[in-house]
Amino acid sequence: MKKMTHRKKLFIVILSLAILSACSNTNEAITEAAATQKNEGATAATATVVSSDMPEKVSYADDDFAADWTTENPTTIQLNGTDVSIDGAGAEAIDGSVTITSAGTYVLSGKLDDGQIVVDVSKEDKVRLVLNSVELHNSDSAPIFIKEAKKTIITLQEGTNNIVSDGTTYTYADASTDEPNAAVFSKADLTLNGAGSLIVNGNYKDGLTSRDDLIITGGTIEIHTKDDGLIGRDLVAVKDGTLTIVAGGDGIKSTNDSEASKGNIVIEGGTFDIDANSDGLQAAATIRVDGGTFEIISGGGSVNGEIRTEQGGWGKRPEETTEEAETTEAETESSSMKAVKATSNIMVTAGTFVIDSADDAVHSNGSIAISGGEMEISSGDDGIHADASIMIEGGIIDITKSYEGIESEVVTIAEGTIRLVASDDGINSGSMLTITGGVVNVDASGDGLDSNGSIEMSGGTVIVNGPTASGNGALDYDGTFDMSSGSLVAVGSAGMASTPSESSSQFSIIMNYSEMQAAGTSVRLEDEDGKVITTVSPTKVYQTAVISSPDLQEGATYTLYSDESKVVDFEIANSVTWLNESGVTEASAGRQGGRGMGGGRGRTMPDGDMPSPREGMQRPEGDVPIQGQ
Repeated sequence: MKKMTHRKKLFIVILSLAILSACSNTNEAITEAAATQKNEGATAATATVVSSDMPEKVSYADDDFAADWTTENPTTIQLNGTDVSIDGAGAEAIDGSVTITSAGTYVLSGKLDDGQIVVDVSKEDKVRLVLNSVELHNSDSAPIFIKEAKKTIITLQEGTNNIVSDGTTYTYADASTDEPNAAVFSKADLTLNGAGSLIVNGNYKDGLTSRDDLIITGGTIEIHTKDDGLIGRDLVAVKDGTLTIVAGGDGIKSTNDSEASKGNIVIEGGTFDIDANSDGLQAAATIRVDGGTFEIISGGGSVNGEIRTEQGGWGKRPEETTEEAETTEAETESSSMKAVKATSNIMVTAGTFVIDSADDAVHSNGSIAISGGEMEISSGDDGIHADASIMIEGGIIDITKSYEGIESEVVTIAEGTIRLVASDDGINSGSMLTITGGVVNVDASGDGLDSNGSIEMSGGTVIVNGPTASGNGALDYDGTFDMSSGSLVAVGSAGMASTPSESSSQFSIIMNYSEMQAAGTSVRLEDEDGKVITTVSPTKVYQTAVISSPDLQEGATYTLYSDESKVVDFEIANSVTWLNESGVTEASAGRQGGRGMGGGRGRTMPDGDMPSPREGMQRPEGDVPIQGQ
């Protein structure tokens, strides 16, 4: 993942240089950017926004890691095509298959042309299967079937390659039987460890399934399946290992949706390369990631995302009625193509993700909490979506393509470095958007920051490259926008331009240009001593610019520049100062308090000859412009 590491360093430097800085040199700019990411309100915001029902870490047993079997007096099983020879007790060979009937360690070697390894012991017994250069095939059932046990451990012997494959059809005893249905199938807890390799070809349906807990602590595992790759009904837990999964259905999933505290995916480490036609990771309850490296393609990638010709709003897609939205949700549930998906909650504290998804990249029906890690996202739908709340208090998030970048009923950003590109809204909340810290860069063709309720900003650094079409605004909210601290620059079209509310304790300005400004034409604000308050180079054409900074003071005089040309001198007398090339103007009271109407105080602005919604919205090559360029 050297590429991602390089991108991360470049990303931090670029955003640090492009922020709203009063500094005259790069070192000072980086220092101020880092300082804005700390805020005393972050802990309180976490407590009030994020559900407490987040997944716990997994407690592993000693035998989940133990891979040395040489002192365990093992039974050896030699497979010779259609014949089997056994040295030791606890196993019997019947018609070219092997049934293990007692607890113990069993070392398998050789090739089984068409047969089955069955574990059928007491519910109190543990069995270890050591795969020591084996090739197992069964044409009409699971080559490995753990029928009954307390726990089975499959150890991949270091330095060995092992292959398990099934046929395209299974034969069952009667019509009511549908198990086993995976090449490796366990009705008990199952652990995979060791330092060898395993290839699983699930030609019938699934690859590797446990009807209880599935734990992986080591090994190199490659799975090719007609349907799902890895399934742990109650739990999928990965501590380490290298997993490559190509699945016709979901990549990794948990399925228990009826018992409390079950149905989870918990990952602490490992390397994952998942190419799934449906979801990459899918949990019936929660997902927790504390480490690991992930490359996930779901549904063929973002190129297969739904094509939308119009923009929608919170909770529904363009032109959908409530009934249509519910129907769409029901129809698409069976064909979900999300990269990381949980029915309850998702927590990410560390890890590196490269995601290319046809549907949402990270999706929860409950809450999402991100406190660390790196995410590079290209999505055919939303980048990060949660029905209830999203809390971001750390990490690096780079959403290079999305319909909406970050969307939830409640969105809180307390720390972290975020860059996103959206064909509709950049950050969309149903009721509240709160920013207390972090560095956020939004490039949106719809609304940049959008709340059906209110916005509160008390820290952090936010740059919005908003829409070029007049039907949207760089800032959009129904209630109030309370700006008390932090640095904000929002540029975009004029028709729906909004500002922070006049009740805000921090001062803001809005500049309305008489003509469109070309992409790359810098906006620079200096005080009367020539100190730079803000400088930013918009990536698209724009006609309004909103600036709010702790350095703006009542009664002070400032100068606004476009590149090196002075546009206007002015003095701040109100919490929101309205400007044009002639100086300070009065804001019209005719559009107060409405959506896209300036929040606490807006005004009607000329539409101008702004481009159509599809013009000028392609993401520019390269990164965000560097300060002063």
